[in-house]
Amino acid sequence: MPTYMYKAVTSSGLVIRNRVEAGSKQNLLRTLKENDLMPITIEQVAYSAKKKKTKKKNIKDIEEIMKNVNTTQINTKKQSTLKEKINMYLSKTEKVTSRDLVIFTQNFYLLKKANFNNIHALNTIIGSTENVTFKGVLEDILAGVEAGENMYTTMEYYSDIFPFIYINMIKVGELSGSLTNSLEQAVTYLDSSEALNKKIRGILIPNIAQFVLLMVMLVIGTLVAIPAIQNVYAEMGSTDTLPAATLWFQKFLNGVIKFWYIPVSIIVAAVAGIIFYINTPKGKYNFDYFKYKMPVFGQLIFSLDFSRLMKAMLLNLENGMRIQEAIEVSKNVVQNYVMLSIIETSINNILIGDSWIEPFEKSGLAKSMITEMLKIGMQTDLNEMIAKLVEYMDMDIDNIMQKIVKVLPEVTYLIVGVVLIFFVLVVLAPCIQVYMGGFLFSAAGV
Repeated sequence: MPTYMYKAVTSSGLVIRNRVEAGSKQNLLRTLKENDLMPITIEQVAYSAKKKKTKKKNIKDIEEIMKNVNTTQINTKKQSTLKEKINMYLSKTEKVTSRDLVIFTQNFYLLKKANFNNIHALNTIIGSTENVTFKGVLEDILAGVEAGENMYTTMEYYSDIFPFIYINMIKVGELSGSLTNSLEQAVTYLDSSEALNKKIRGILIPNIAQFVLLMVMLVIGTLVAIPAIQNVYAEMGSTDTLPAATLWFQKFLNGVIKFWYIPVSIIVAAVAGIIFYINTPKGKYNFDYFKYKMPVFGQLIFSLDFSRLMKAMLLNLENGMRIQEAIEVSKNVVQNYVMLSIIETSINNILIGDSWIEPFEKSGLAKSMITEMLKIGMQTDLNEMIAKLVEYMDMDIDNIMQKIVKVLPEVTYLIVGVVLIFFVLVVLAPCIQVYMGGFLFSAAGV
């Protein structure tokens, strides 16, 4: 049974800490609240990588031995070796990576495909899991399944490990009875997300590094090189002046340094205002709408959300659900407030006898081809049409990703190029003037 370290507050305000065993994290939470304790933190104690097998002894033999033992001579405090302390520390701080999640999902999918039940599949995977922290999480999920709970209910307590979309894919699979298909979708989602992240990181990281380096050189050059050049002009008595761009940026930078608290306050106030606004219902809705309409990535984000919705609906419809029930369950795979509002309107339309496709059409976000395919599906075979729609959207998403991969480098190169040109005008141009020695003519009165 998993062991947990918890910190909680009593009704009188006293903070207590304890170490207990519990079937699962949610069971411990329930127990604490039933005893008028408000949980602050609950951390699962890391599991040891190997368990030593010990030979069972007869209880009577142990009692006989203990009668003849002088307990005052027994040292009950076990001294841990340095290696054991290091392993314990590493096991407590070991993070669950995306690779661990991908391997778990792939293995679980293969076992479910081979007709393993959830308990047998989880037991099999736990035995081969290398990450100690993740192993403890899986054992907690197993304990919940053995207690009759769904897997997704335990996963929700580990939202820092399992993404929101991932949890709701599992939820749709469990509620619709198509967990194997949901796991297959989850594997595809994780693989595609990782591939996209790698491409974007490969494009952004080098260009961001160049941008930061140029900005540092620009600031240092303005603060160090430009005053040195001005001193040379003054000592030689030259009447030449630095370029106007250099003088302007030097004056601007000196003003920022002198009154640093003003721009810092403006930035902090702006960030705080944006965060506060986004956390309001209207702000959250507008921000999510901006995600769908933003350049470059907006179309991709909407297509991914709508594709997940259609895939979840297809699973539910194939398992005999009505359209209203299928949409109701499937809406959990999206988190965007705009999409959720469209889905809720769609469900209300079904209740009053109107078309559930109309809200998607009126939103202006879905392509006309998507809504037309759904309309035809309602008149023919909706399941078959949604399956074709999913194939079409997968191809569309691939095309959008290819465009992003093509356009993103050009945008980053443009930004870095502008900064580079500004650096040449502000810092390099004065340095070249000094190197060429043209200022000496004006110093000599020529």
